[in-house]
Amino acid sequence: MRRLFLAAAAAVALAAPVLAQAPAGPAGPNTWNVDTAHTSAGFSVKHIMVSTVRGTLGPVKGTIEYDGKSIDSLKADITIDVSGINTGNASRDKDLKSGDGLFEVAKYPTVTFKSKRAIASGPGAFKLVGDLTIHGVTKEVTLEVEGPSAPIKQGPQLRTGASATATINRRDFGLSYNQMVEATPMVSDEVKITIDVEATKRGS
Repeated sequence: MRRLFLAAAAAVALAAPVLAQAPAGPAGPNTWNVDTAHTSAGFSVKHIMVSTVRGTLGPVKGTIEYDGKSIDSLKADITIDVSGINTGNASRDKDLKSGDGLFEVAKYPTVTFKSKRAIASGPGAFKLVGDLTIHGVTKEVTLEVEGPSAPIKQGPQLRTGASATATINRRDFGLSYNQMVEATPMVSDEVKITIDVEATKRGS
C-alpha cells in the first residue's frame, strides 16, 4: 500500500509541470498576439538637463483585442521584462538594475500596462487609457497611439502595428536614487516611454 501511495504521489508530481504548462484555451477571433521579435519598448530621460539618454527596456509580450473596425473595441494587456534594460553603457545598465538604482529588477522584474478604454483622437490616432505598473506602483496613464496600421497578410497570419508614447514622472512610481544623487539634478523627473508594437493573428 505504501509503495502504491508513493507511486501515485510521484505520478502527480511528474504531471504537475505538464499541467502547469498546458496552453490556455484558443484565442478569440479578435485577439492579436504581440510579436516580441518585432516589438520594442524604449525610454528617454534628460541627464544633467543638458543631454538625452535613451535606452530600451527589454522583451515585450502581451495580447491586444481589436475587431478591426471600432477603436472602442481595442484593449491591451502588455508586459515588459525590464531586466533587459540597455542604454549602451554596461556600468549604467548595472546601476539602473541594482537595488540602489531606479528599477530594482530583482524585486520588480516587469513593467505592465492594462488598458481601460480607448478614445479616438483623430485619423489614425487614439488615446489608450490604462493602468501602468512600474516598480510595484500602479498609476493611470494615457498613451498617445498612432495606428493601428491596416492589416497585411503574411502566410497564414495577419499583421498590424502601432506606436504609443507617454510621459511620466518617475517619482510617481518610486523611481529614485539615494538622497545624495537626488540632491543634484542628475536625472530629470520626466521620462518619455515609447512602445512600437507589431501584432499578429491567424488570418481568415
